[in-house]
Amino acid sequence: MSDNQRAITEDQWRRAALIWDYHQMHHRLRPVDVAIGLGSHDLGVATHSVELYRAGLFPTLVFTGGNSPTTAEVFPRGEAVHFREHAIDLGVPAEAILLEPKAGNTGQNVTLSREVLAAAGITPRTVMLVSKPYMERRSFATARKLWPDVEILCASEPLEFDDYVKSIGDGELVLDMLVGDLQRVIEYPKLGFAIEQEVPEDVHGAYESLVQDGFTSRLISS
Repeated sequence: MSDNQRAITEDQWRRAALIWDYHQMHHRLRPVDVAIGLGSHDLGVATHSVELYRAGLFPTLVFTGGNSPTTAEVFPRGEAVHFREHAIDLGVPAEAILLEPKAGNTGQNVTLSREVLAAAGITPRTVMLVSKPYMERRSFATARKLWPDVEILCASEPLEFDDYVKSIGDGELVLDMLVGDLQRVIEYPKLGFAIEQEVPEDVHGAYESLVQDGFTSRLISS
């Protein structure tokens, strides 16, 4: 922990772990028509997409994402472009990858990837979304709202909470992100962006407590 990171109590870690587990859909993976790798700051999404492709779970992979303030420096040519290059470096044939380089949010990831697939003559019935671990539920709820006629499966790197925190190297940031994504799971259905997701009482309580404790940098204005 660096000097400018706040100390996090055992109870705060426990509450964060509840939210971490809730964010993951725990889908049993099986072969699907296509996969969509959702762009972000986390190149692990691309790496895991490659592992799933090698496992024979899909023949076609779409990488989607332009740039955001948090990714412009690390992926200057755009998230999807860098993810695609990484996948090709790891041995995925270029012809198996479609590119969607413009999306700036999860809704656009879904909508624009669907357009890219349609332009390639692909109308999938089953789609696997590959995302950061704490983004599974939000991406699922968004895709079910915007693409209701396909079956959605979610996947992410199979990391334990502690291992993910170590990989990021900033526990406070991870807690802020967990809280921010849960707020979106709760609020986005009211805005028409996603389907409703039931939030268990203990998870909601953990969320409210962490908000009160100040893990709020990733919250959206209500």
